[in-house]
Amino acid sequence: MDILQDLETRGLIHQTTDREGLEQHLSEKQVTLYCGFDPTADSLHIGHLLPITMLKRFQKAGHRPIALVGGGTGMIGDPSGRTSERSLNEEAVVKQYSEKIKQQIAKLLEFDQGENPVVARNNHDWLSSMTVIDFLRDAGKHFGINYMLAKESVSARIEHGITFTEFSYMILQSLDFLKLYEQENCTMQIGGSDQWGNITAGMELIRRSREQEDEEIKVYGLTVPLITKADGTKFGKTAGGAVWLDPEKTSPYEFYQFWINTDDRDVIKFLRYFTFLPEEEMEHLENEVNNRPENRIAQKRLAEEMTVVVHSKEALVQAQKITESLFSGDLKQLSASEIKQGFKDVPTHQAEKEDIGLIDLLVNASISSSKRQAREDISNGAIYLNGERVQDLQHVVGDDDRIEDTFTIIRRGKKKYSLISYK
Repeated sequence: MDILQDLETRGLIHQTTDREGLEQHLSEKQVTLYCGFDPTADSLHIGHLLPITMLKRFQKAGHRPIALVGGGTGMIGDPSGRTSERSLNEEAVVKQYSEKIKQQIAKLLEFDQGENPVVARNNHDWLSSMTVIDFLRDAGKHFGINYMLAKESVSARIEHGITFTEFSYMILQSLDFLKLYEQENCTMQIGGSDQWGNITAGMELIRRSREQEDEEIKVYGLTVPLITKADGTKFGKTAGGAVWLDPEKTSPYEFYQFWINTDDRDVIKFLRYFTFLPEEEMEHLENEVNNRPENRIAQKRLAEEMTVVVHSKEALVQAQKITESLFSGDLKQLSASEIKQGFKDVPTHQAEKEDIGLIDLLVNASISSSKRQAREDISNGAIYLNGERVQDLQHVVGDDDRIEDTFTIIRRGKKKYSLISYK
């Protein structure tokens, strides 16, 4: 199966330019293609995983991918898919974001390895040295206003208002395609479905700027579909916000849990989108979903694959350990770092490292509303310290109750957790 057929089978092609021509182009030689990533934050999120995985699929098919970090375009802001203008970041901030994103992409794609290595480029290298006159004469003259207004990324914003700065973004991204075409013989751009207008504009700039030269222009574009979830919610969003690839922003445990909680209606689709599992295993997992959904075998496999790819095997083991401890209630086996991950969002009370009666601690940490309520909670067996029930009204919380001298986990009832953190 060739690369385009594989992508179609997986449901990963939303639009292509000249489908037959692209198929022939990919079969004739090693093709250089690129995808851009603008540094709008200090980390990528899981919405970026699909285009990154696409680059990896083309690499495995023998082609040469370029990951383009938008150090230049990131200072302007893409109007695509937005109803308001982005806040412009300072150059130093964009530079810092660019470096972090490059490091993340490098980890996921393994730069400069193998016969057709993924390479990184930064469009700040050519956009920052371009003068306004160069921009207008060499690029702007090839874009008609009516042509630009017809693009969805622009037309959708006219009603809300769009500045010349964001209006010009399309030309800047088109220059990226032109520069990579000239410098790297890059003949294909891929991106999300919202990038269709920018991609086709880049192809148009290449053709118009080279039309005086005696050469055949073969450039192509391909977009992946917008990922939708069966329940109608936005992919990659949780109650806590975006799911980031940076472990400091979204812990490996939270990342693992996001995939574990995938809806049965979505899990096979996501496995096809994001993983490289063989077809036989995919069929087995689909059979599991259809016949034994309560086992969540497919969700576990998806979570395993994605956690290893984005983080590491060690992070996966840790995430699984936290998950199992929370399920079983055996919390003493957790380390302080694992507790920090697993209980990131529970109410936390700061306490001194000194012995204190359990009743007083429950009141001080607002776990029980009064000493009377605390006594009732303990007597009724509703209080657990580090997973173990405590019914002794005279119990003193001391060294033995502090995990790594750092945390005590208190549970009231079946699900209400609180974390005591020691100074």
